[in-house]
Amino acid sequence: MNNRRRMTGVVTSDKMDKTVVVEVTRTYRHRLYKKVVHSRARFMAHDELGCKIGDQVRIVESQPISRHKRWVVEEILRHDIAAGEPLVEDLQ
Repeated sequence: MNNRRRMTGVVTSDKMDKTVVVEVTRTYRHRLYKKVVHSRARFMAHDELGCKIGDQVRIVESQPISRHKRWVVEEILRHDIAAGEPLVEDLQ
Protein backbone atom coordinates (compact mmCIF):
# COMPACT_ATOMS: atom_id res chain seq x y z
CA MET A 1 0.00 0.00 0.00
CA ASN A 2 1.22 3.52 -0.71
CA ASN A 3 1.54 6.46 1.68
CA ARG A 4 -1.35 8.56 0.39
CA ARG A 5 -3.78 10.05 2.89
CA ARG A 6 -7.11 8.28 3.20
CA MET A 7 -10.26 9.56 4.88
CA THR A 8 -13.72 8.18 5.51
CA GLY A 9 -16.79 10.34 4.99
CA VAL A 10 -20.39 10.53 3.84
CA VAL A 11 -21.50 11.61 0.36
CA THR A 12 -23.60 14.79 0.64
CA SER A 13 -24.03 15.65 -3.06
CA ASP A 14 -23.89 13.67 -6.30
CA LYS A 15 -25.41 16.18 -8.72
CA MET A 16 -22.24 16.60 -10.79
CA ASP A 17 -20.99 14.26 -13.48
CA LYS A 18 -18.34 11.87 -12.03
CA THR A 19 -17.89 14.12 -8.98
CA VAL A 20 -19.26 13.79 -5.45
CA VAL A 21 -18.98 15.98 -2.37
CA VAL A 22 -17.79 14.02 0.65
CA GLU A 23 -18.17 15.38 4.19
CA VAL A 24 -15.58 14.18 6.70
CA THR A 25 -16.47 14.77 10.35
CA ARG A 26 -14.04 14.75 13.24
CA THR A 27 -14.72 14.91 16.98
CA TYR A 28 -11.97 15.83 19.41
CA ARG A 29 -11.51 17.36 22.85
CA HIS A 30 -10.15 20.91 23.03
CA ARG A 31 -6.71 20.99 24.63
CA LEU A 32 -7.25 24.02 26.85
CA TYR A 33 -10.98 24.07 27.57
CA LYS A 34 -11.56 20.30 27.52
CA LYS A 35 -14.81 20.79 25.59
CA VAL A 36 -15.85 18.38 22.84
CA VAL A 37 -15.48 20.04 19.45
CA HIS A 38 -17.13 18.79 16.25
CA SER A 39 -15.47 19.82 13.00
CA ARG A 40 -16.33 18.96 9.45
CA ALA A 41 -14.59 19.31 6.12
CA ARG A 42 -16.06 18.93 2.65
CA PHE A 43 -14.02 17.54 -0.22
CA MET A 44 -14.85 17.15 -3.90
CA ALA A 45 -13.84 13.69 -5.08
CA HIS A 46 -13.70 11.98 -8.45
CA ASP A 47 -16.24 9.15 -8.58
CA GLU A 48 -16.07 6.25 -11.04
CA LEU A 49 -18.01 3.87 -8.76
CA GLY A 50 -21.41 5.60 -8.87
CA CYS A 51 -21.90 6.77 -5.29
CA LYS A 52 -25.26 8.03 -4.07
CA ILE A 53 -26.18 10.51 -1.32
CA GLY A 54 -25.75 8.97 2.12
CA ASP A 55 -23.14 6.38 1.13
CA GLN A 56 -20.14 6.04 3.41
CA VAL A 57 -16.99 6.09 1.27
CA ARG A 58 -13.22 6.07 1.60
CA ILE A 59 -11.40 8.76 -0.38
CA VAL A 60 -7.71 8.86 -1.21
CA GLU A 61 -5.67 11.89 -2.23
CA SER A 62 -4.41 12.11 -5.80
CA GLN A 63 -2.85 14.51 -8.23
CA PRO A 64 -5.07 17.50 -9.11
CA ILE A 65 -7.84 16.38 -11.44
CA SER A 66 -9.56 19.76 -11.82
CA ARG A 67 -9.70 23.10 -10.03
CA HIS A 68 -11.30 21.69 -6.87
CA LYS A 69 -10.83 17.92 -7.15
CA ARG A 70 -7.78 16.45 -5.43
CA TRP A 71 -9.41 13.28 -4.07
CA VAL A 72 -10.68 10.03 -5.63
CA VAL A 73 -13.32 7.68 -4.23
CA GLU A 74 -11.43 4.48 -3.44
CA GLU A 75 -14.31 2.29 -2.28
CA ILE A 76 -17.89 2.41 -1.04
CA LEU A 77 -17.91 1.15 2.54
CA ARG A 78 -21.67 1.18 3.18
CA HIS A 79 -24.67 2.03 1.01
CA ASP A 80 -27.43 4.17 2.46
CA ILE A 81 -30.38 1.83 2.72
CA ALA A 82 -33.01 4.55 3.28
CA ALA A 83 -32.02 6.54 0.19
CA GLY A 84 -33.89 4.35 -2.28
CA GLU A 85 -37.04 3.82 -0.24
CA PRO A 86 -40.04 6.15 -0.53
CA LEU A 87 -41.21 8.04 2.53
CA VAL A 88 -44.11 6.68 4.58
CA GLU A 89 -46.19 9.80 3.80
CA ASP A 90 -45.82 9.18 0.04
CA LEU A 91 -47.33 5.71 0.30
CA GLN A 92 -50.61 6.87 1.85
